[in-house]
Amino acid sequence: MAAGTGVRAGAGRTPSTEPAERGAMLGYWNSAVTSYYLLTGSTALLIALGLVMVLSSSTVDSLVAGHSPYAIALNQALFALVGLPLLWITSRTPPSVLKRVAWPLLAAAVFAQLLVFSPLGVTRNGNRNWIVLAGQSFQPAEAAKIALALWLAAVLARKRPLLSSWRHVALPMAPVAVLVVGLVLLGHDLGTALILLLIIAGALFVAGAPIRMLVVMGGGAGLFVWWLIDTSKNHSGRITSWLSSNCDIASACYQTQHGIWGLASGGWWGLGLGASREKWSYLPEAHNDFIFAIIGEELGLLGTLLVLVLFGVMALVITRIVHRHKDPFVKIATGAIGCWLLGQALINIGVVIGIFPVVGVPLPLVSAGGSALITTMVALGILISFARTEPGAAEALAARPGLVRRSLAVVSRGRSRRG
Repeated sequence: MAAGTGVRAGAGRTPSTEPAERGAMLGYWNSAVTSYYLLTGSTALLIALGLVMVLSSSTVDSLVAGHSPYAIALNQALFALVGLPLLWITSRTPPSVLKRVAWPLLAAAVFAQLLVFSPLGVTRNGNRNWIVLAGQSFQPAEAAKIALALWLAAVLARKRPLLSSWRHVALPMAPVAVLVVGLVLLGHDLGTALILLLIIAGALFVAGAPIRMLVVMGGGAGLFVWWLIDTSKNHSGRITSWLSSNCDIASACYQTQHGIWGLASGGWWGLGLGASREKWSYLPEAHNDFIFAIIGEELGLLGTLLVLVLFGVMALVITRIVHRHKDPFVKIATGAIGCWLLGQALINIGVVIGIFPVVGVPLPLVSAGGSALITTMVALGILISFARTEPGAAEALAARPGLVRRSLAVVSRGRSRRG
């Protein structure tokens, strides 16, 4: 009997071992390579989840377009294969190199955005934000996000001691920011323009710009965005529909309502992978802007929570890099890229669940779209590079043999023993 032996459940966990376990967990969190492994893991899981869900949600649209049911998914997988080596290269690129190429990257991004208004540019869904080269379409504004984040970091890091002055904050940041955001707005892409404004806000905040400046600039940007919405029938109609208490679900609120229905019908566990009903031409952009609704429908609440947890891990890592890294350029670039990725994810999810009007931004790494996927992977490669250069991280990673070297070591030991 348990009473006779004097042994009870949990007796092995003495009070002296509990602080040791807590210390071990704290040690893992304080490890120099924690940011690297958490960021790499969450990125890989989101890419894998995105490829699976694009395959599941796009089969019907592919068939309707007269293609193979796997056409959209294979195209997305091809873009992921293109993005992987770029992610690896940027993850091994030192921050000093990224700082040096910031100006050329910005110039190239502005030139590419200008091509949107040339004969190479095309208009889709009312937005002129694409160019077509060799039969393949690209969205230059996606590359502008990376270029603007790195350029802002390079400029603000150098001017950090002077940011209490309006003049040093405004020059040269304001003209360049107005140019980049203005070119995107000329193509009527309000969603991407909002993300660019988030990048600017994140860079200024991490750089240490006074709060009063951020409030004034944020208020001015808000008034400007409201003016743009008010002068656009398309955008003002979306806002009116969003605010309406009896919006017509057969017209203006059709997409939002079907997205909510998809989430609601999934329940706790979902209908099962591939079993979505909304993807059968009921929910527009099911594999793109509204893929979060298909995740909720097929994988249930647990699937949506998995997405939120993975982005939450990214948020923790981004905050950790900003606090731990010594280089101001790295801190500012991390804040800018973090506001882009996390802000875009929150906007996308908010649109799907109905707390924001329909804006038209994809869910990073998950939604279909080649330009968005590749540039997001490059941006995360940059963050991984920053994580690799945290204090002590390079030494810790160099001291740990890679998988191939560990495998070869095991094989060589086995051969020596048999010999």
